[in-house]
Amino acid sequence: MARRALILIEGSRSNGPLYIQAAPRLGLHPVTLSADPDRYNYLAAEGIEAIRVDTDNLDALIRECSQLSATYGIAGITGFAGDDESVYATVGKLCRHFDLPGPNPASIERCCDKFTQRQLLAEAGVPIPAYRLATNATEIESCAAELGLPVVLKPAVGSGSIGVRLGRNVEEVAEHTTFLLGGKHKWQSSPRILVEEFVQGPHYIAHVMGNEVFGIEAADFDRPPHFVFREGIFPAPLSAEERERIAEVSLSCLPALDLGWGPTCIELRWTKRGPVVIEVNPRLGGGPDAVQLAYGVDLITEHIKLVIGKEWDLRRRQSHIAAWRSLLPDRDGILDWIDGDSLAAAVPGVAAVKLYVEPKTPIVRQGDYRDSLGWVIAVSPSLAETEIALQRAVDLIKWSIRPFPAVGE
Repeated sequence: MARRALILIEGSRSNGPLYIQAAPRLGLHPVTLSADPDRYNYLAAEGIEAIRVDTDNLDALIRECSQLSATYGIAGITGFAGDDESVYATVGKLCRHFDLPGPNPASIERCCDKFTQRQLLAEAGVPIPAYRLATNATEIESCAAELGLPVVLKPAVGSGSIGVRLGRNVEEVAEHTTFLLGGKHKWQSSPRILVEEFVQGPHYIAHVMGNEVFGIEAADFDRPPHFVFREGIFPAPLSAEERERIAEVSLSCLPALDLGWGPTCIELRWTKRGPVVIEVNPRLGGGPDAVQLAYGVDLITEHIKLVIGKEWDLRRRQSHIAAWRSLLPDRDGILDWIDGDSLAAAVPGVAAVKLYVEPKTPIVRQGDYRDSLGWVIAVSPSLAETEIALQRAVDLIKWSIRPFPAVGE
């Protein structure tokens, strides 16, 4: 009998290795299809089968999967966004072609266009920030003046906070407009920019599985004007009423966007008017480790079960508090050294320490998810114990970044 393969489109430095590790536990052989497999270090490190193919070309992917089906039984297909969420729509189209379980590609495409997403949520009465769409500098300036500062500027298509900035004054709005339209930002389509009201308040992430809010995470960002996640707590310290209101608003997004198959990750802020939806992502959120540590549920494994046509099991096995911290550099330059990770991992209550970088790596901050040098995660039965362990571990990790040499040196 042919081995059953799990096809993974592209990869992810955070969740990618978790899918690679989970697949064999379900009797599956993972195969990655990527435009550049070398981007994902874990593929070579784990000896994972990887095939180079243009993942923007649906016909090329269909041909590759058809060839693979001569060797393997294709059990399921899923993938990762990286900086391009259109991958999820492509996954949906492949699943339809091969008659496999998967998301509705039309729903994914509507959701991944943030302007269309905003329109559909507004029509359904979901609370969202005020917004405008702009395509040039004059329109951005006009929209910002109309909404009132501060405003958030973000590409209408994209993920990982790439190209997203807070404009606190006219100068910052102009500066980021130049960045977006001056050739520094890589556009996946013609430039379309959302100019949004900056709603203020604590940030939460609702992890939705199917039509159920499985859990709510509290998260916080590093220094503005960027939106780089710095830390999070799962489950969020909320009252029963607060949890209910966030869950209610989150679930109202699903019919508005015709979602409800598989995982969805919904970001909100708690404002003076209650929960306001910042963004709906039609995928598993980053950080399933925290969920597994807190509730004893492996969302990666359960998602794969759904992908291959089995029922998932989301029953909680325990009730702990997990917290994580991202290791963020405060300057650009060459990473001379980074250490203390082994000491940090030995701290009681610390569940994992992960470094993404090696010494001598050039550090160039982008103002998005790519800035992280790594992360630390801790867990215990109480929030106080978890936070103490996390802080002790983070304090043990040190690094040195020296300035880039001057031109000519």
